[in-house]
Amino acid sequence: MDNPVVRKITPVLFAAEIEPCVRFWTDRLDFEMTVEVPEGDKLGFAIVQKDGVELMYQTYASAEKDVHALALGVRKGPTFLYVEVENLDALLAAMHGVEIVQPLRTTFYGAREFGVLDPAGHSIMFAQQMASPPH
Repeated sequence: MDNPVVRKITPVLFAAEIEPCVRFWTDRLDFEMTVEVPEGDKLGFAIVQKDGVELMYQTYASAEKDVHALALGVRKGPTFLYVEVENLDALLAAMHGVEIVQPLRTTFYGAREFGVLDPAGHSIMFAQQMASPPH
């Protein structure tokens, strides 16, 4: 029997309104919106991508219409993302004006990191791995 092959895992984050979330990624981090699904005069679903990294956003209302059995769970958030980057200082500069909820720190496991909330309230920890953990 062949082992299952996992090709990709993409987080789906839920929000009351996803336009500000899409702008967070596209305006600050140069992601591109590759999929947009309108729902009335707003977006119900969107995908943002950059360099092989993909993130999906869906509105609560869209989730309730799409998969009603799971709809109650999507409001329980928030979601927590840990995002490794190559240049944390450049990313910190890109977050100018965004509230930093986890100040810049160096961890015992050798990462420099800081955390913010996206416009929907999801926690995003940005981190850069150092050459070796501190002693």
